[in-house]
Amino acid sequence: MKRDYYEILGVGREANDDEIKKAYRKLAMQFHPDKNPGNKQAEDKFKEATEAYEVLGNKDKRAKYNQFGHDGLRGGRDFHQYTDINDIFSNFGDIFGGSIFEDVFSGGRSSRSRRRTGGEPGSDLKIKISLTLEEIADGIEKKVKIKNYKNCSVCSGSGAKSNSSRVQCSTCHGSGEIRQVSRSMFGQFINVTTCNYCNGEGTIIKEPCMHCKGDGREHGETTIKINIPAGIAEGQYMTLQGQGNVGKRGGEQGDLIVIFHEEPHDLFVRNEYDIIYTALISFPQATLGDEIEVPTLKGKARLTIEPGTMPGKLLRMREKGIKHLNSNRRGDQIIKVQVWIPNKFNSKEKDILKELNKLEHILPSEEEKKSKSFIDKLKNAFL
Repeated sequence: MKRDYYEILGVGREANDDEIKKAYRKLAMQFHPDKNPGNKQAEDKFKEATEAYEVLGNKDKRAKYNQFGHDGLRGGRDFHQYTDINDIFSNFGDIFGGSIFEDVFSGGRSSRSRRRTGGEPGSDLKIKISLTLEEIADGIEKKVKIKNYKNCSVCSGSGAKSNSSRVQCSTCHGSGEIRQVSRSMFGQFINVTTCNYCNGEGTIIKEPCMHCKGDGREHGETTIKINIPAGIAEGQYMTLQGQGNVGKRGGEQGDLIVIFHEEPHDLFVRNEYDIIYTALISFPQATLGDEIEVPTLKGKARLTIEPGTMPGKLLRMREKGIKHLNSNRRGDQIIKVQVWIPNKFNSKEKDILKELNKLEHILPSEEEKKSKSFIDKLKNAFL
């Protein structure tokens, strides 16, 4: 069972952004792998703290976690699945002051990670998908086409005309880094910066690919299948790693962020995982009772109206609503009963209503008007 993120960072739920960042910095410095070489337990705690900070340090993710807990963040949709320490450095190095974190602790790890993949990292893409209540109720698989940067079809993403067209950078000698050593009364300091000549790639292109002009990319279109879980709500999103824009010259591909929009429904109003439907019945049906047909998200169902049903009464149809996010539970369908009052009558109908109004029990007695049950019924009818 996963630990509570607030417990991991040692902060309360009311903690502000600065307190959360300070708590993460303290834990990361304590369990940093370079300070605990070969200590698997320390590395796991470092990863755990990073995951907690990624969620609590983000306003939207924190709100979702506060509402749904870990259930709202499962499946890698809302936090990065960190398996590589270098991955953490590249994503959160800035929290420790950027170069200080990379140079003192990682020894330039972030730059070497970039050279392993080559080129510049690709950017993320955002798309919005509209969903109906029927699709949200049980989840759905969607196919979407996105326009994104893909590897050049001629040079396969290298950006070079041929393999021999790429040579070692003469400025950094292939390291992608420029190291400057300075000495002071406190000792020797090494400042490591990215090579400006090759942008940290370690190589330069003498003859660029004519098709992509050395960029290593071209515009394209990709069809992606997205498995959308049941219970998604307006504004929630999921992140598909490695489905965004390809980076320049073989750089790591960015992510695709899918934001969900809930379409208004013609018949139902959503209330979290329940759906509400207003059923109009006639005065005789409310008085004498009846069995009516009502729509559901999966078709139609029969519903019994008991004799003497007051306007505004709520009837519940169990498990006819929306499936909970990451759970087998399902919400209900609430039927709000309203009595239809017509405003057009012919002369015969008017005569019948006048005779009906003379009946002994057509109006409540004075005792019934004062009774608690009658007052409660009136409240339910108007609230």
